[in-house]
Parts: sequence; structure tokens; C-alpha cells
Amino acid sequence: MRAAAITARGVVDVLDQPTPEARGDLVVVKILVTPMCTEFKQRRDGVLSSAIGHEAAGIVVDAGDSRRFDVGDRVAVMPHYGCGHCRVCTSGDYMHCTDQRDVLAETGQAYGTAGYAQYVLKPDWLLIRIPDDVSMKHGAMACCGLGPSFGSVERMHLDALDTFLVSGCGPVGLGAVIHGAVRDARTFAVETSPYRAALARRLGAEVVFDPTEDDVPAEVRALTGGRGADAAIETSGAPSAPRSVALSLRARGRMAIVAWAGDVVLPPVVPLGLELSGVWHWNSLALEDEMWATVRKAGPLLDEFITHVLPLEDVSAAMDLQDAGECGKILLLPHGEFDDIPA
Repeated sequence: MRAAAITARGVVDVLDQPTPEARGDLVVVKILVTPMCTEFKQRRDGVLSSAIGHEAAGIVVDAGDSRRFDVGDRVAVMPHYGCGHCRVCTSGDYMHCTDQRDVLAETGQAYGTAGYAQYVLKPDWLLIRIPDDVSMKHGAMACCGLGPSFGSVERMHLDALDTFLVSGCGPVGLGAVIHGAVRDARTFAVETSPYRAALARRLGAEVVFDPTEDDVPAEVRALTGGRGADAAIETSGAPSAPRSVALSLRARGRMAIVAWAGDVVLPPVVPLGLELSGVWHWNSLALEDEMWATVRKAGPLLDEFITHVLPLEDVSAAMDLQDAGECGKILLLPHGEFDDIPA
């Protein structure tokens, strides 16, 4: 199979690797869609790896001994390799599992855990079935395109009575803007990139603030009659962002932090009464139906969100777009174009 690898600082190549084989509950998925996430940062930082990418969508081509899936099933591939037995795994919060499986060691294979590849080996319980009426490209958004922000808005119970602030409009933040639109919340966003600020407006943000020019807490309060936002998500990772977001919330507001950026600096949270959550992803065991309802409702917005669709062989050019911030969500097609019309 063909698979991407970071081979030097600033260099990503597409190489030939052995195709993985199914064993037991580990099934092989032919990847038709690879949504790009944070791997461009690994290339930039020179983190060498022959297995990059953690989200995908495709078709089961070898079901092994699985009782959950058959050959031909259309699936989204969830990140990580949770043990499947501990409390966080069985509750659906497997992203927090501290005993991740080494499926290559289990099966004696050298490759098969990457998303930027033509095939992936995955425990069957970490696949979710894409409904017949959802396209493969939209189904792939159930991974990181909508996943972390979906976990956040579910945790905060975001609804149409809320004013919602999204800090950072990279792909995760843009996904949050879509959730605000789908749930009919009044949505504001914070972003410095003109490209992504414009895209956030097209996806449903009423106003996009530039934190280098705007006093975000003051602007939010001015637009909410002095009250502040009801809920907010911080996705940017900017050191000053958590404090600014917290000060933009009303008393007893809800805040979710998704960004991975070291220590989080906040104002005193007790007098603010904040409900604060650290959110990594979403619970696909408990909330699968809700996710697919979101994907269906968000259809036209997802088409706007997906700004580039490229072959796997163009992964280097795709990462250049990510480095420049001149994109929303980028999809790679490891097997080229395919018929993606839902039944």
C-alpha cells in the first residue's frame, strides 16, 4: 500500500508499505477519505514517523473475526487504540485510556496504524458505521472535523438560547462554529487569519473578532447587553486566549478547552463560577445517533468547511496549505476519486 511518512524536518513522502492483515477483532479498512489534522506540525518540527494520521473513513475489506462488521461495511475510523476493557473504554471515553493497545506487536506486523495510508488496522469497536444516507466525505467529519467540538458542545449542553464564543478558527474551531449553527446558537468567533475569519462567517459566525485589534471580552459584552457569552470553546492554544475567553463569559458560564498548548492561565474561576471542562474528543459509544443527526443537518456547511480534496500523493502540498492557514478541513483520497453518492 501507499502511505505517507515524515522522513526529515519539513519533508513528508509517500512510500510503499506492506498492507496490514486482519487478526481477531482487528479489521482492515480500505481508506477512501483521510481528513488531515495536526500532522503538519510534526513535519514542521521534524518529528520523524512512518505512521502518521489518526482519522479516516472507508470500507471494511477484511473483517477478521469481528461480529460487529462485515466486508463492505462503510465506516468512520476513530482515533487511538484503547484497550477496550478499562472503565474509560467501556464508558466510551477511550481517548483517555492509559493502556493503549500495540496492535502491530500483537499481530507481528510493521505497518497498519496510520490514517495517511491506503489501509488501516483497527479494533472493530473503534469503528462507527456510516449511515446509508450520509456520504463518505461527510462521514469522515465524525472524526476530528466535528468530534472534539461535538464533545465540547455536548458537555456544555449548547442550545438555541445560548450565545456561543469560539476561540480559534483552525479546523477544530471551524467545526465548533458549525455546531453553533446546527444548534441555532448565536455564535461569535475569534481569529487572526483573514482567510479563516471569512470562512467562519460563511459557516455561521455572526462576528469574528481579531484579538490583536479587539478587546474581545468588552466586545462580547457590548453585543450581549453586558451579560457575556453563555458558553465558549478554546481551540487556538494561544497563551492569552483562555483568560480572554473566561472573561468573555457571563457569571456561571460554561467553558471547554480543547487546545493542547501547555499550562492554561485563567482568571480566578470561583468568583466567575465557571463550569470548566477539558475535552479531547466525543463519546462514540453513547452519542453516535446524535453525531449522525448533526452531520445530516450540517450537510451544506460541511461542503463549505471542506476546502480542499487532494490525492494522497499531494500530501506535501496539502501540509503547505495548513502551514499557511489557507484552508479549512483538507481531505486526502488515498485511492483517488470514488463514487461518494449516499444511497
